[in-house]
Amino acid sequence: MKTKKYDTIIVGGGSAGLVVANRLSAEKEEVLVLEAGRMDSIWDVFIHMPAALTIPIGNKFYDWKYETDPEPFMNNRRVYHARGKVLGGSSSINGMIFQRGNPMDYEKWAELPGLKNWDYAHCLPYFKRMETCSAGTDEWRGGEGPLHLERGPGLNPLFPAFLKATEEAGYFATKDVNGFRQEGFSLFDRNIKKGRRWSSARAYYHPVSGRPNLELKTGVLVTRILFDGKKAIGVEFKKGGKIETVFGGRVVLSGGAINSPQLLQLSGVGPSALLNQLGIPVIQDLPGVGENLQDHLEVYVQHMCKKPVSMNPQLKWFRKPWLGFLWLFFRAGAAATNHFEAGGFVKSNEKEKYPNLMFHFLPLAIRYDGSQPSGGHGYQVHVGPMYSDARGSIRIRSRNPEEHPSMVFNYLSTDQDRKEWIEAIRVSRKILNQPAMAEFNGGEISPGPEVDTDEKILDWVARDAETALHPSCTSKMGLDDLSVIHPDSMQVHGVENLFVVDASSMPVITNGNIYAPTMMLAEKASDLLLGKTPLPPENHKFYRSPV
Repeated sequence: MKTKKYDTIIVGGGSAGLVVANRLSAEKEEVLVLEAGRMDSIWDVFIHMPAALTIPIGNKFYDWKYETDPEPFMNNRRVYHARGKVLGGSSSINGMIFQRGNPMDYEKWAELPGLKNWDYAHCLPYFKRMETCSAGTDEWRGGEGPLHLERGPGLNPLFPAFLKATEEAGYFATKDVNGFRQEGFSLFDRNIKKGRRWSSARAYYHPVSGRPNLELKTGVLVTRILFDGKKAIGVEFKKGGKIETVFGGRVVLSGGAINSPQLLQLSGVGPSALLNQLGIPVIQDLPGVGENLQDHLEVYVQHMCKKPVSMNPQLKWFRKPWLGFLWLFFRAGAAATNHFEAGGFVKSNEKEKYPNLMFHFLPLAIRYDGSQPSGGHGYQVHVGPMYSDARGSIRIRSRNPEEHPSMVFNYLSTDQDRKEWIEAIRVSRKILNQPAMAEFNGGEISPGPEVDTDEKILDWVARDAETALHPSCTSKMGLDDLSVIHPDSMQVHGVENLFVVDASSMPVITNGNIYAPTMMLAEKASDLLLGKTPLPPENHKFYRSPV
């Protein structure tokens, strides 16, 4: 039997991979998507119910369950990293917060060699193309894209109190953190549609799954890229214990900031010293594969709530049947929101050119794993610096594709990082102790008032901080010695027909959750892969913070 050859093989059916699959298959290309996880079944409420987001995280049926190596500046503890192992990737298990980042992020990208076409003016049309913003359209926001966004209603009385407190603390109120001015506080966009998670699978795959030229295989682990010399010709994958091969005109890696560099290294593309040490034949010596690893670290500053208005009691076991009933039949109630309905971006000090801290406010006190502090009612802010200059790495440990790679982020390793963490906690306390919060403020319970010096703050952060789940930049686009892909084509340097399109492609992490920038990058990359003329730049003015 003749083996079918595809135009494009996409490794990873996650946030970026499904965008590429949709756009390329729309142009009549024969596309195959290979996803290691399973389908995002319509009956799987843990994926589609927004408030159930804590359940898939840490569950082997949804999550790759990564851990870092002992982090040397965090008391050598391992930091858990959840990544989606299901169709839709991490967009099927994340917090559903939609943040583009600050326009200055993309101006920063454009200053790097070869990236002049990745400034904000060139990225904005792709942000607009991908979204339908329920709050309305203007020169910055789109209204006809596949990704639906709902603005948080902020009905709980803690939300208006928090937003008023931010103004009392001297910060802006902004209409839309994804619009003209990111700096300030407002209600947030979430990738939710009518009370249901709107993942990349729901936005980009399921509406076009009937295309005869779009094929999806789930439950397959790609183990190696196949080469003819330096030309990628297909991939090898494992399904049900059996090794199979498939061939294509191009191979696009969209496995994310951990999986993509791992697969490149396993296939002989990466630092030659590492590959030689493991006995992997070197196809292309690229020192930057797996390097430049970046992330956002965050903590929860939690308070007890004096009034019985927080959402904590809604999480009691005896309420869950009623919450499930409201969601299943009406897409309503406390289960129909991610609860991350408000927050903002500020500068930790007046010397910053633009915001370097991000805040998410929740009208309850809870961790990602679902654990809660003792007591009845509470609320919290998630806060962390956005531009740490710490850099880490992803490196395979062996030739076994099923073994998780070594990961070190080097959190808290730099003077800048430590300085901004101290400022972040002090800004959080400044906001949460304003008069607007007084009627609710039952006192800080985490880290607690005893954590009152710079040294104690840093010690607490080292002990308590968690990843915000934004690993990125490990196969960065650019033209310098550590770059992995060309910014005008997304093709891996030094080889043919091999491309990387996902969060690993970013050169520098953006300010905010990285789901939206990853989707934008995939939208633009799709045009580059198709050889289309990119959308023309839109030079709309945006807010520039005075320095």
